[in-house]
Amino acid sequence: MSTMAMRAYGATRAAMDPRVQEADVFRRVTGSLRAAAGVAEDDMRRVRAIADNRRLWLAVESAAGHPGNALPERLRADLVSLGRAVRREMDLAAPDLGFLIDVNEQVAAGLGGAG
Repeated sequence: MSTMAMRAYGATRAAMDPRVQEADVFRRVTGSLRAAAGVAEDDMRRVRAIADNRRLWLAVESAAGHPGNALPERLRADLVSLGRAVRREMDLAAPDLGFLIDVNEQVAAGLGGAG
């Protein structure tokens, strides 16, 4: 990608609504999980997809738990709880990628970024 194209892409992303950007991150991570669903457990694509999903959910939990977060307290608590459930699943020897994909898709849809 040329430098000019990269700048244009960056400017476009910066102008996007934050919720749309967040939904986009969920969609990207979910796409990696989908691609990894049919590969062996030790395949690097699967390992990387789960690691990316873990980083995403750690960030969600951290943001939801931050005292300056403007979301309603109940929603913040629900996001932390959901994040913990996702992390428990990812900690299993053979995580259910279908479950992780479903959760991510529901969150992306809730952010208004389905599709």
